[in-house]
Amino acid sequence: MDVMQAIRERRSIRKYRADPIREEALHAIFEAARWAPSWGNTQCLRLVVVQDQATKSKLAETLRSTRPEGKNGATEAVRNAPVVLVACAERRLSGYNRSGDKQGTPATDKGEWWFMFDLGLAMQNVTLAAHALGLGTVHVGRCCQSAKWDTFGTEHFGIVKRCEQAPSGPDCSLCGG
Repeated sequence: MDVMQAIRERRSIRKYRADPIREEALHAIFEAARWAPSWGNTQCLRLVVVQDQATKSKLAETLRSTRPEGKNGATEAVRNAPVVLVACAERRLSGYNRSGDKQGTPATDKGEWWFMFDLGLAMQNVTLAAHALGLGTVHVGRCCQSAKWDTFGTEHFGIVKRCEQAPSGPDCSLCGG
């Protein structure tokens, strides 16, 4: 499948078969994320793979709704996907001056939020690669930022704890597939 075909045909999928995702497919998806462009090649993306049912259910509960009935349409997708990828950013890398007398300060008026561009680029690669491999995804961005990520336990979120560099916690989005 060429890239233009993948862009035109990819759709957000919210209902998944229970079939496990092959390890080779996951590695191909990670490779696609790794090749995404980033500010100064800082590669701030950190992906956490979640396959544990209890953890997926806890993640699903962090989703906020935009619907009058109070339910996020992706809640069941996150709960029932064979794999959920949590995309986190190592903060204070993307969009920051890396040398000189301004080292460690934001380089643009976007402040520390430049990492959101990098995560968006990487997650687009993830969804297109998954589609090319015959896998469905939905990108979920309505996670409750006040969720206590550390309550999920280090056995599943050790990577999130390691990439956390600010007291406000990691910035994450979800992608079920």
